[in-house]
Amino acid sequence: MWFDAERNVHLSADRRRIGYLPQDYGLFPHLTAAANVRFAGNRDRPDLLERLGIAHLARARPRQLSGGERQRVALARALAREPSVLLLDEPFGALDPITRQQVRDELADTLTKLQLPTLLVTHAFHDATALAQRIGVIDNGRLVQLGPPTGLLRSPSNAMVAALTGANVLQGTATPCPSGSTVQLTGGGELASSTPARGPVQVVVQPWELEVADPESSTLTDNVISVRHDHGRLLIRLTRFTIQTEPGNNGQPPIAEGQTVGVRAAPANVRVLRPEARP
Repeated sequence: MWFDAERNVHLSADRRRIGYLPQDYGLFPHLTAAANVRFAGNRDRPDLLERLGIAHLARARPRQLSGGERQRVALARALAREPSVLLLDEPFGALDPITRQQVRDELADTLTKLQLPTLLVTHAFHDATALAQRIGVIDNGRLVQLGPPTGLLRSPSNAMVAALTGANVLQGTATPCPSGSTVQLTGGGELASSTPARGPVQVVVQPWELEVADPESSTLTDNVISVRHDHGRLLIRLTRFTIQTEPGNNGQPPIAEGQTVGVRAAPANVRVLRPEARP
């Protein structure tokens, strides 16, 4: 308990057992790495510097450290308080993409070893999935979904959660059929879904669940805007969709910008949501 007016409880910040890692790390620029850590715990902590792999940087000042090294010093300082919980506020926001991935992986390993309850605040779904066992999505001050990362990917509660995961979200009108429903998409074309539905809906499909097909035999076509490689996968951006597939596209001819292609997805992968009224 930190604060309870009725019980006259009001712990000052220095007595609260919480380790805080701010977005900019908040290191004192005039202190060495060791002195920054010492400030939090009022004693030297060579054990923490050693555990986080920065013992050799003990006498370095923040300006002499890389982004990942500064983060580890800030984490050591947070742990020097011997907290019962960690709060990480956008810990990768100030890092470039290459450093971001490296530092994120290092932090994931560190948190696994520490086994310390941690609350991470981030706008990046990839960061959350790399670090969190449960993800809570807040929209307009309201918790709209709480669950494991796979739950958000497979069963988003609304279109905002789906978009956060990187899914394609489109508007359409559903008509029931024996196998589920057929959705006429706004802007043309249709997709089949195994979910029964009727009336205005939102269609959610992850990029890796879409396939490029022959436009002549497809109920849905779109134009290619760009094609690029992304971490060993082919990322195809269309007018209304993004498709992620293996290079070579399963033996299909090369895909070029400006080309019209067919788009298809297995009905089980086409999720149908009711449009949500905004408050």
